Amino acid sequence: MLCHGLAAGGSQFTADIKHFAVAGYRVLVPDLRGHGQSSAPSTNRPDDFSIPTLATDMATMLDHAGATSVHWVGNSLGGIVALDLVARQPERFKSLSLFGTCFALNLPAAVAPVFPLLYATLGRRLLSTITAFNTTRHKPARPTIAAMARAFDPRVGAAISSHVRRYDLLDNALGYPGPVHILVGGRDTAVNLALRPALKRIGPRPNWTITHLPEGGHCANLDATQQWRHALADFWTR
Repeated sequence: MLCHGLAAGGSQFTADIKHFAVAGYRVLVPDLRGHGQSSAPSTNRPDDFSIPTLATDMATMLDHAGATSVHWVGNSLGGIVALDLVARQPERFKSLSLFGTCFALNLPAAVAPVFPLLYATLGRRLLSTITAFNTTRHKPARPTIAAMARAFDPRVGAAISSHVRRYDLLDNALGYPGPVHILVGGRDTAVNLALRPALKRIGPRPNWTITHLPEGGHCANLDATQQWRHALADFWTR
């Protein structure tokens, strides 16, 4: 299960789908509501995009796919969604891998309206180019990131941001008894500011694996691809 982040989509994992499928895995790659090919509720209320709501969507998708349990790999928002669901339905997880994901955030309310403001001020094309440039130093990855940002609805971004700006799901992660894998992108500066102190407080745990990807940015599968894939395959095998 490869689950993307905010303002992205399943297309983030297009090359990874083929790679892991050839290796013998069944690969599920959803678009969260309001992303990619998944529509948004016509009401477009903030409550339509709460973390538990997004997580319940994914549980329903797994039921529809006949997948009783999965190796969940979540990037950013895709990891946050997993951290909610793993506390409510831990049996759905063979393992949990996170990259570009914070266990907790506490940002001001002014964060939520930023999405519509930026899209209106800069325009889709310019904003998507800036987003891609700031997300990765790996030039071949930038067109994928730019395309996802250009297609994204800023109203969905504002609604989701109103929820994810402030949450604390660390206890959910600590309470999950199964294998947990944290992939730390060396170039994911903003997330690391919040993530590394949390990892130090947690300390070593027998069911946790931490892998450092020095060249990985926020979307490490796009700019530290081989290292990211190898780390996951090794973790699943062990």
